[in-house]
Amino acid sequence: ENRISNENSYYLAYFCFCKIVILTLVKCSQKLVVTPSVKADDFKNTLLRAMQENGLESELKNNIFRWMKTKRKEVSNYDSFFRKCQIHWDRRIHKSLNSMCSELGINLAKIRNTNERDEIISKWTELTNFEVDIHKYRPVYAPKDFLEVLLNLRGPIKDKCQGDGHQWQFSQLPLKVKNLAELRSLYLELSRGEQILCVNSSLNTTQSFITFEAERIALGEKILAKNYAPLAQEYLKKGCPRCLRARMWSLLLGCEVKQLGIFSRFSKKNYFESLKQHVLQFDLMIDKLIIKDINLTASNDDQYFVFEDVLYQVMLCFSRDADILRNLPSQPAFMQVVVKGKQNTPESQIVFPPSGVIPFHGFTMYAAPFCYLFETPVDLYFVFRAFYLRYWHKLHRVCASSQGIVSLCLQYEKMLQNYEPILWNHFKKHRIPPLRVVIKWIMRAFSGHLPPEQLLTLWDLILAYDSLEIIPLLAVVIVVFRKDNLLKVTTLQSIEAVLADLSSIAVIPLLQMALMKE
Repeated sequence: ENRISNENSYYLAYFCFCKIVILTLVKCSQKLVVTPSVKADDFKNTLLRAMQENGLESELKNNIFRWMKTKRKEVSNYDSFFRKCQIHWDRRIHKSLNSMCSELGINLAKIRNTNERDEIISKWTELTNFEVDIHKYRPVYAPKDFLEVLLNLRGPIKDKCQGDGHQWQFSQLPLKVKNLAELRSLYLELSRGEQILCVNSSLNTTQSFITFEAERIALGEKILAKNYAPLAQEYLKKGCPRCLRARMWSLLLGCEVKQLGIFSRFSKKNYFESLKQHVLQFDLMIDKLIIKDINLTASNDDQYFVFEDVLYQVMLCFSRDADILRNLPSQPAFMQVVVKGKQNTPESQIVFPPSGVIPFHGFTMYAAPFCYLFETPVDLYFVFRAFYLRYWHKLHRVCASSQGIVSLCLQYEKMLQNYEPILWNHFKKHRIPPLRVVIKWIMRAFSGHLPPEQLLTLWDLILAYDSLEIIPLLAVVIVVFRKDNLLKVTTLQSIEAVLADLSSIAVIPLLQMALMKE
């Protein structure tokens, strides 16, 4: 029944998408018909040529390509089990939010007063100067809390062999994950040792690097001129120059500056402005959690503190974006709350939070690296939003997807156990869950841990292969790379200290070494 329901939902969504695409195609074609380039005596051929010349054909293909990437759902026999687990976790989060509100004597939502609204307007581009008391607020949960939830999942199939009784392995979960051979087939360019453009300070000045980079830039410009997303995806497999990364990601994710507007009635700027107006109108308790998270993470990071003001704008607007809630494959639980300052009527209720996303400690770091790519908050917002809807939501929600956090954790454990049994047994001997030391990396896709350029190179690979499986693979590789030092220590604190500094990590060489090695 679940399978049939999922398939019906998929085809219904596909039908709605096709209807929107066709209506947009007709509307744009009508505009082309009245132009001089379309001739009455050769209507069909001249119209098709005009569609190609005006980018309508490639835009249509791109939107279908992107839709298939974001909307195609995996169907598992265990979907209902994991869905129940996520519902239970959502309830715990909501209970924690309500408890915090009770302790602090505040409301989840209220109307902003005029003075506060005017102050935010005047300080919108420098919100670090907007004074708000956040010292009593605390993150609702952290990666280590979420790991405890995952470790305590009881699989839908009873595991007869309970081992030593310590529930810190994912073996009880009947999910299939890729082994090393399958990963080599997926990441073919890496496993073959092909030349991939990547930043390495020792090689950046060599003539061969300069020549290769120039070739990649020339090819990249041609692909951007063609405006075809599948080509952009293939291009990223061999590395992307810094100067092209923002445009290449935008093309692949459907966030180009010039769009035909298939998905929105408003321009990006108007849409972002509508989110800003919601921030100005309503004071949500989640605003303090966002400000607190930025203060605890990006503001204290040497690589990201300069982007603090931009992150305030982006993250506050993200919390108000109801389209995120509507477009998530598995809709998260949300609350209907009465806005303080309004009469208690159905019209005075709002969805809390409007996006359906309650940030955990470190959530801001999903957005922070995009600050290196985009000059305006609007352009940054839509690429971050697209990245979240395609990838990041899977990293903090319980689901059966092969790209979800549960499968990624299982993949990490199996690879470490199968290919480094000595290190695995060392962890087990000292009762240290192997995932405990890497959950922050996996859950945040290494943001805030790797240097920005290395991180963006890793995210290039996520887009190139449309897969998050590169994250646990890199986590295993780094742990193995520091194996000798890890075997010398026996406490969790010492192990975390060994793995704390990733500033020297070069992503591409490490991954190639792991995938090429027999």
